[in-house]
Amino acid sequence: MDRKIGVYICSGCSIGESLDVEALGGVAKAFKTANVSTHAALCSDDGVGLIKNDIKSGAVNCAVLAACSGRAKTDVFDFDPMTVITERVNIREQVAWCQPAGGQDTQMMAEDYLRMGITRVEKTTLPSPYTETIDKTVLVVGGGASGLQAARDAADAGYSVVLVEKEAELGGHMAKWKQATPNYPPYQELSEITIGETIEKVKANERIKLLSGTVIEKISGAPGMFDVTFRNGGGTQRVGAIVLAAGWKPYDPAKLEHLAYGKYPDVITNVQMEEMARAGKITCPSDGSQPAVVTFIQCAGSRDPDHLPYCSAICCRVSLKQAVYVKEQNPEAKVFVLYKDIRTPEQSEEFYRKVQKDGVVFVKTDTAKVSIGEGSERKLSIEATDQLLGEPIMVETDLIVLATGMQPAVLDDPILNLEYRQGPALPELKYGFPDSHYVCFPYETRRTGIYAAGCVRQPMGASRASEDGTGAALKAIQCVELTSQGRAVHPRAGDMSYPELFLQRCTQCKRCTEECPFGMYNEDVKGTPLPHPTRCRRCSICMGSCPERIISFNNYSVDMIGSMVKSIQVPDEDEEKPRIIAFVCENDAYPSVDLAGINRLNYAPWVRFIPLRCLGSLNLVWVADALSKGIDGILFLGCRYGDDYQCHFMQGSELANTRMGKVQETLDRLMLESARLRFEQIAITDWERLPQIIEEFTEKLAELGPNPYKGF
Repeated sequence: MDRKIGVYICSGCSIGESLDVEALGGVAKAFKTANVSTHAALCSDDGVGLIKNDIKSGAVNCAVLAACSGRAKTDVFDFDPMTVITERVNIREQVAWCQPAGGQDTQMMAEDYLRMGITRVEKTTLPSPYTETIDKTVLVVGGGASGLQAARDAADAGYSVVLVEKEAELGGHMAKWKQATPNYPPYQELSEITIGETIEKVKANERIKLLSGTVIEKISGAPGMFDVTFRNGGGTQRVGAIVLAAGWKPYDPAKLEHLAYGKYPDVITNVQMEEMARAGKITCPSDGSQPAVVTFIQCAGSRDPDHLPYCSAICCRVSLKQAVYVKEQNPEAKVFVLYKDIRTPEQSEEFYRKVQKDGVVFVKTDTAKVSIGEGSERKLSIEATDQLLGEPIMVETDLIVLATGMQPAVLDDPILNLEYRQGPALPELKYGFPDSHYVCFPYETRRTGIYAAGCVRQPMGASRASEDGTGAALKAIQCVELTSQGRAVHPRAGDMSYPELFLQRCTQCKRCTEECPFGMYNEDVKGTPLPHPTRCRRCSICMGSCPERIISFNNYSVDMIGSMVKSIQVPDEDEEKPRIIAFVCENDAYPSVDLAGINRLNYAPWVRFIPLRCLGSLNLVWVADALSKGIDGILFLGCRYGDDYQCHFMQGSELANTRMGKVQETLDRLMLESARLRFEQIAITDWERLPQIIEEFTEKLAELGPNPYKGF
């Protein structure tokens, strides 16, 4: 590509008052640039028109915009990525708004950012999207509330759908219910089950191919090209994206010895209670009699570190519903609910109040123990401590209903049976639920093109499960459409780059195949990576993992970032102007830096922020480049990791920290202080911490003294 670089410098938003814009132009002219222009408001119609005219005339095919953050005004500076390389140089939030106006160090900071921006463009090529023949069929696995809704919505949007259900009939657990918790104002009366209507609509939809009584034998391929093999005569099918709506299964009550399930026949689960009510009559299994006293024990195994540590979200509402069943059958019956906490969110609180008024007795306790009484009738007996009264209680009851919790259907069965190097199952987050970025991307799993919906994703009620099906269907549609254009899905949606491997230098070390969080790589018998580009999320973790540096992207490479590091001007030691490079994650840390500027927080002018796709893409050669350049210290600002991680690429920040530990050991062996490197976990809300982090690191570097390589 014959690059024609145009540099456009904005002087608006206090930039002109803080910086010598003409001097910045002089820095740009030191590079091979086609033209350098300044404008008072580059985002105005006149400013954007200036850039567009240069592009249209052919004078420019690479636009470097030194102005506001690349996270701002993305709709204004939107040029065709297939014909124009655009680079945003942030001299507003990260220079003019966080440094003293007119200072020499402020000017030097802006000039370094401009050098890095132009260098980045010099190392970038136009994208060549990865395109194959893509199938846009959506596979929905599971015919319960979530799966039915996902199938309907995808079909209504014009997409072919294959709906596979392992049971002979559709409807899942909901088809076995008598009634639903209140769904309509005033939210005090039980609702009718309407899933039958949804089933009929699904069966009547010509775009939906139904495979009931069928399970999946294996799935190979990648988004747009998944090949699904079914058992039970289902044959094979190519699909573009998958919605996993396999639902839930109840926790095994036999593990709850203190609650005597299996020991006494009149101790049953909420699932058994629902089936009994739907069959027409609630009775004691031991003798078929109608119970006069029914006791519900909440959190039976839930919120218990020895069983299910989490809340299953709907058990309280289900017990309230079933208490109504008992009262409807026998208004004179006594009903007790023994609870840790009653959780009836939103409008369900109205239902809770109604059930209280109807005479159901609620006792707060978490010490319930079941036994058989000593009397002649030998009734079930529950001993507990009422936590509100602080007194022991004993309840004699005819029937005990255990509110057992939900577990994901994939806990013991991978269901999808993926032919991935990392195994047939979806990676887990906690407790068997599929992993995802829970806050930002709830439906996404760590297998691109596969979206979890409903109770297989997290415990939830039927209404929310249906909404979940809609959300997952929309994500599946987004996936097939973006994949057909050669574009990435979340979180770098629209990115047309993909990993290119120079396999002649591959040493089969397997680091890329092992560290990729998304299973992008399979491998041959020798260990050579076999990439599936449509599985790629463009995190570039594989690029950071490769010791031979054979993996690159057209707009992101080891050479690019290394060249940007080398373009920074490092003052001589006697000038006492240290230099710090901060490699920052573009998803949380970089916007946090922007927020510090937006809030006009000042910090030391020695730092230069270099955004990375993910801190996990960090290649250790950049550390060597920086230190050999004379950089005094390096900050690594990544997302929070661990059980409650915030990393958009799941493991990137954690992998970067692991790599940094290795390089610190190397520095110690070379007698170069490992304290010159510092890793910090930064959430997007941590912008107030940044000045303190930079100040503390600067003070530490002052103690260590200048980098001994400075000047070499």
